[in-house]
Amino acid sequence: MNLTVIGTGYVGLVTGTCLADMGNNVICVDINKEKVEQLKQGKVPIYEPNLEELFHKNIEGKRLHFTTDLKSAIKDSTVIFLALPTPQDEDGSADLSYVEAVSNDLGEIIDDYKIIINKSTVPVGTSDIVKNIISKKANFEFDVVSNPEFLREGFAVKDFMEPQRIIIGTSSIKAKEILARLYKPFIDVKRPIIFMDERSSELTKYAANTFLATKITFMNEIANLCEIIGADVDRVRMGMGSDNRIGNRFLYPGIGYGGSCFPKDVNALVKSSDEVNYDFKILKSVLEINKKQKKSLVPKVLKHYNNDLSNMRIAIWGLAFKPNTDDVREAPATDVINELLLRDVKICAYDPEAMPNIKKIYGDKIEFGENSYDILKDADCLLICTEWSEFVSPNFKKVKSLMKEPIIFDGRNLFELDTMRKNGFYYESVGRKIVSL
Repeated sequence: MNLTVIGTGYVGLVTGTCLADMGNNVICVDINKEKVEQLKQGKVPIYEPNLEELFHKNIEGKRLHFTTDLKSAIKDSTVIFLALPTPQDEDGSADLSYVEAVSNDLGEIIDDYKIIINKSTVPVGTSDIVKNIISKKANFEFDVVSNPEFLREGFAVKDFMEPQRIIIGTSSIKAKEILARLYKPFIDVKRPIIFMDERSSELTKYAANTFLATKITFMNEIANLCEIIGADVDRVRMGMGSDNRIGNRFLYPGIGYGGSCFPKDVNALVKSSDEVNYDFKILKSVLEINKKQKKSLVPKVLKHYNNDLSNMRIAIWGLAFKPNTDDVREAPATDVINELLLRDVKICAYDPEAMPNIKKIYGDKIEFGENSYDILKDADCLLICTEWSEFVSPNFKKVKSLMKEPIIFDGRNLFELDTMRKNGFYYESVGRKIVSL
């Protein structure tokens, strides 16, 4: 099929590349001329495992194209994906200005049947908004479909190619038949297409993400309780996860969730609920708890040093909100850094992929190292904010020799308590007993 993807951000680029890899001819559109030129030159603007390889393969195969010209891009395409930003507004709601602007443009230029697909996460009722905007100017038949993405950063290509399910919200038989053909290569008995109405599809994405955010937050609360009563959250987690009604995913405690999806989606669903006078109390609690949890390493550091961090040098491993991405949006590491900078702490940090994005935020306010050991020299303590695999099995002898004192505050529970005890570290993690020197 001939397809158009409007927006070359995270969702748009992964969507366009993966659909091209299935033999479709895909044109990706963006208003950013500089970005489009970089894409044409083969430069991938985001870090995502396996994406760059597929990207180059399909450019060389002449199946993946980039342009700033919307009219020419949709001319021969029946299916048009809207992969546009829906950033969080000041009141917590999703900003639909990009979606509305492109819908207005489409209304002016479509000249035959089109399926317009909302691929981004959008509030319930957005399909109706898009349809109303386009219908004011369009004189041709079209359908608006909700087809939310379920892509995890760090696993996005795999998630697109091997989806657990594909959600399609449409009341159109014609659109349903075309999209069933488009997605046929991606489905099997265990990976179905689930058809439903547009509003249910839109809510499904929010319901899924906010449930996972709630599950993470609940486990963090259990971990906090474990620290008070002397229980071990790892054992509690294993006991809970062995119950197949609960499952063991998203039960790992830490310093809160971040990224571009969970924070935005929880806020947006709370705002949407408020607008229809429904008090979504559990999600409001999730927001409050997660906000506090993201800073939870700092009180531990302050308590250990009797609230005096003057002239201290603190090392940080991990800056991205999760491993296998360079995304620092809502990353807990930034909350930790902000709290430490308020106390005039000297910070030295390392992350395999996210340092350029953190530099854009902090400039020369913090130092960066070329590897995980560089930043440990003369550090008073080490804070771990992201569970990158390269941090899991360090040379503890080397770590200990570089630091002023062998003190680690671990926000991701990377190490076993016995391991830290045997290697002679002071070690505080989340929901577990403290290992003292």
